[in-house]
Amino acid sequence: MTAAAAVLPGTFANGVARGRVEIVQFLRDRTAVVFTFAFPAMLLLLFGTIFGDDYENSGISVAQVYTASMIAYGILNTGFITMGSGLALDREDGTLKRLHGTPITSTAYLLGKLILVFVLSVAEVATLLLVGVLVYDMPMPEASHWVTFAWLFLLSVIACTLCGIAVSALVKHARTAGAILNVPVVALQFISGVFIHPITQLPAWLITVASFFPVKWMSQGFRYVFLPDSMKRYEAAGQWELGRTAMVLGAWCVIGLVLCLLTFRWSEKDQ
Repeated sequence: MTAAAAVLPGTFANGVARGRVEIVQFLRDRTAVVFTFAFPAMLLLLFGTIFGDDYENSGISVAQVYTASMIAYGILNTGFITMGSGLALDREDGTLKRLHGTPITSTAYLLGKLILVFVLSVAEVATLLLVGVLVYDMPMPEASHWVTFAWLFLLSVIACTLCGIAVSALVKHARTAGAILNVPVVALQFISGVFIHPITQLPAWLITVASFFPVKWMSQGFRYVFLPDSMKRYEAAGQWELGRTAMVLGAWCVIGLVLCLLTFRWSEKDQ
């Protein structure tokens, strides 16, 4: 028994292996691939075309502002919705129950999901930037801004993924997952400065509400990365507030982890 246990892969190895399976399964679903990558890019093309070229005589096009802001939407859409609906489906079709009878622990399973979301988010951001560069002449930031992009991207993916895992407990049937999960996603885009910018156009109380959630800080952070410093005057505080952004996203990573530990279950019957 001891010798057999010694050769079993550990949690990390199981998680990586599960991540490969998740990626392969996702790529086999052509509908999911097209929707995940094409929908945010399509919204970017629509917003960039409809709302004109120059952003309040700033020398920055509206499309470039939307390109930076829509990165937050792409990550939220990929992490929150993909994770929430995927977990609900795995629970409903018995995948989780079957995995529960294998050496894969809940940590390894969730690590596999996180790997899937990370890979998809990288591809999503690359797609949006490609549209921004090729269609809207989006300039690439200087090297120091890429450092900010790295920690901002990582915290955003972790926070959205963990929240997606936690909220999956509220989804009773996989077929209703999209409807349930899209409600907070769409609402947060409008009040967080993603679809409506400058965010100061919104009532002060709505901006305050948005400040409690990660999307406002994600979109604001990505605007810092890809837009010139002069654009900070259009933010709610007139500053980029990178320190506060890191604190809020870090707090949501902790909140999401706690909620995951409290709500994750292998089947509907588990309590």
